[in-house]
Amino acid sequence: MSRILVIDDEENIRNLYRTVLEREGYEVHTAEDGAVGLRLFQEHAFDLVMTDIVMPEKEGLETIQELLRMRPELKILAISDGGIRNSFTYLEIAKAFGATSTLVKPVPMEDLRAEVRRLLADT
Repeated sequence: MSRILVIDDEENIRNLYRTVLEREGYEVHTAEDGAVGLRLFQEHAFDLVMTDIVMPEKEGLETIQELLRMRPELKILAISDGGIRNSFTYLEIAKAFGATSTLVKPVPMEDLRAEVRRLLADT
């Protein structure tokens, strides 16, 4: 069974993603920001990390960089409403920082399920 870590500061989003992915048979852990997510990542082996970008405490771009320093081959799915920083969208920056894939919020749940299946196909 693949293990997924979902990092998002919105509790309702975390719970929605957890419910949808658990119904698909995945083991899902959640964190409310990057700092908590990094602690969980050090305690458990995850096959995929899904992270929001704009969060308090430790935001997603910094979290992506730290995760990849710890495990360069980690698959990371960055999810954001596509906010803009200096003419680049946050998701473009997330890809440049090493995210494997990106999705724009609000994410249709079938798109989420399909992308997670695709990312975890070889695990």
